[in-house]
Formats: sequence, structure tokens, C-alpha cells
Amino acid sequence: MGGSKDSIRELPPPEARWALIERVAGSTQLRRAARLQELLLYLGRCSLKEGGEKIHEQKIGVDVFGRPEAYDTSVDNIVRTSVSELRKRLEAYFESEGRDEALVVEIPRWNYTPVFRSRLSEPVSPSAEPPAAASGPTDAPGSPGQFTHRRFSAVLAAGGIVIAGLIVGCVWFYARYNALYRSLYPWRHEPAVAEFWTKILETRPNTDVVLADASFGLLQDIGNKRFPFDEYLNRSYVAQLQAQDLSPQMRAASTRIALWNLGSQDEFKLALRLMALDPLGRNIHLYSARDYMPDLTTHDNVILIGGSLSNPWDDLFEDRMNFVTVFASDGSIAVSNRAPAPDEQAIYRQTPSVEYCVIAYLPNPDHDGVVLLIEGTDAEATEAAGDFLLSEYQLSNFAKMLHVGQLPYFEVVLKVSSVPGTPLSSSIEAYRAYPKLH
Repeated sequence: MGGSKDSIRELPPPEARWALIERVAGSTQLRRAARLQELLLYLGRCSLKEGGEKIHEQKIGVDVFGRPEAYDTSVDNIVRTSVSELRKRLEAYFESEGRDEALVVEIPRWNYTPVFRSRLSEPVSPSAEPPAAASGPTDAPGSPGQFTHRRFSAVLAAGGIVIAGLIVGCVWFYARYNALYRSLYPWRHEPAVAEFWTKILETRPNTDVVLADASFGLLQDIGNKRFPFDEYLNRSYVAQLQAQDLSPQMRAASTRIALWNLGSQDEFKLALRLMALDPLGRNIHLYSARDYMPDLTTHDNVILIGGSLSNPWDDLFEDRMNFVTVFASDGSIAVSNRAPAPDEQAIYRQTPSVEYCVIAYLPNPDHDGVVLLIEGTDAEATEAAGDFLLSEYQLSNFAKMLHVGQLPYFEVVLKVSSVPGTPLSSSIEAYRAYPKLH
């Protein structure tokens, strides 16, 4: 008997590897993500240069993202964030339209140089020869079979035992799997919660939870000025703050705050509750507002936590909302009702014991994804929003209020009675339903 050794496959020449890079760049995963396309092509060119040097983060930031030569990578992490997203797109490509590619390209962790490897498939070797026939008893050449009736019965009995064992094993495995599934996904067994969140998580393969940038909100309070979304995106607001007539101490404090990426503990707790809907981390991904990228809003579902003062990504969607949080000159936060119904208030103002929260569940502008905005006037209101969105009782009661079996797109203003640190009760103060948007 002779054994065969696995052949060692050499990587194709640079031309074949570059052709793979171009196929991936033109795939559905990257076709609409121009900056990620450019990043992949740049890294591919660098990796194929003969004797090329190691690819450094700062050089990528300068060459691909237009950053200044001496920019601080510890403050501006655009390269790390973009490469992380590119890794996900590459993995998705080779699992879908690129599943038949013989060659795979990956970007290893803690490195920016693409690595190519052959995707070796296990050879399927058909049997060269049929099994040798068992020799029959020499003293009974005229026997009709290889086994006597007694042996045949014994084989049948043994086979029955094996089959019964397999059935028992399958039943046990199914019971264990079902118990594990219930422990990982308890919300899928609550009809209203499952109906609402399944529509979100199954609309697109990825859902992004974006936390507010408390540093940005604090800097606007210090400068007593609101900065629009585009100035947040290109970080030009930092230079504008430095140009203001501030004391040296306040200017130094503003510089330090601009370097920090502060967040709210209560908003982070809400994000963790939402992340628990996907315990294996396949569909839900967590971002800070500072690290999020515009092209992701066209590919993924988006859940934005925090008002527009600290989460400027809200500006992309608030023009379609009736209820929005607003910030008064005295620093207080309220909910504005842009088109009040006869029994509604135009402004819902928070008090020491009452807060409000806006929850907006809307389609994205292309109507092929979902946007969920959560804007609380205080920490207790944000916590109450999480209770509402994850409560079988509250979601099912809201559906009954709308006289529907399944929740349509909607906006809700929650009135939250609380003591510091704890929401005591919440009720729907006003709402809008948009069944025609589906």
C-alpha cells in the first residue's frame, strides 16, 4: 500500500495576486465603499513591490486618507478603524461571491501588509478497488450467501442497537442545543421583542451601535457654539475652538478634552444590553461616534445613542423626525414636537423628577436598511428607552395601542418619572406611526 503526500502549492505570480485584489475591490462588498477600495488597492500595491518595506500606519494615513505628514496616530485612528472594517469585508467576500477563489488575501491583526494563501480543498479520493469479498466456508461451496442465517441475524441486531444509540444521541444533542440556544437568545422566545429585533437584525448582515462623543458635546458647551456634522467629521472644530478668545487655561483644557474620547456610562450600559441580542458578535458591532465612517451608513443598519449635541451622526436623519431633542441656552435639554397634534405639547421640558426620551425607528434614506435613534434628556431616560425596546410587555402594549399585529416604523416620546440614578416608571407621552414607509 502506498501513501500520497500533500503537494506544496506555491503562490501564483504577482500578476495573479493583483488580479485577485482588483476582483475584491470591484465586488459588492467594496463597490460602494470608495475609501475602503482605495485602501485595499494601496495595500495591495505596497505588498507586491519587490523588497517592499513594512507598511506603516502613518504612511497609510498620509497617502490614503490625506492626513498631514506629522499627524498623531494616537489621536486620529482613522487607519486602524478602516483596516478593521476592510478585514470584515474581505472575510465576507471570500464567504460569498469569492467562495470559489483558489487564492485568498487577508490582512493579519497588528499588521497592514496583505497576506496571500492558497485555499486548499480536501481531495475526494474514490475507492480504487471494491472491498475484497469475504471467502465463504470451504466445506459449503453451494451456499447462497457469505453469511449463515444466524450471522445475518446477529448483524441486524447489532445494526439496530447502533441505530437506536444514534437516535438517542441525536435526541440528547437536540435537547442540549435547544437549551443552549434558549440561554443565548432568550429574546427570540418573546413574540413582540423577537418580531421587532428580528426585523432589524435580519434586514442587513451588520447592525452598528454608535455611542455618543461626550468630549464633542463638552467642547461645544465650553465654546458656547454648535458645530455642524461636516466640521465634526473633518475635525476642523478643534482649530476653531483654539482660535476663540479663551483664557490660556481654558485653551489648554480644550486641547486635552479634544484628545479624549469620553462617553456616558449609562449609554454604554444600554449598548451592552443591545449587544447581548447577538451574543456571538456576528451581526452587531460597537463604534464610538468619533470612529464611525460615513460609508457604513449605506451598508449597515445604524443604532445611534445620544442626542445630536454629542452624537452628530443624528444630523443625517433628524430632518425626517417629528420629535427631536433640543438644547436651550441655559443648558437644559427638552424634546421639541415639530408638528403638535391638538392634545400634544410643542415642547416637553425636563424637571428634577421627570425626563423624556425620543425613540425613532425609521428606514434609512434608501429604504433598504433600518435606523434606530435613542435620544434621552438624561441618563435615566436613556435607561428607560432600553427597557422599552427590550420589554415584551411594553412593545406588545404599544402594538395594541396602534391596533397592529406587527410594529411599523414609528417615533415615540417617553415620559420618565425617576429619582437620581433610577427610572421609576415610563409612559408614552406622544407618538407617530408610519405604516406606509414599509
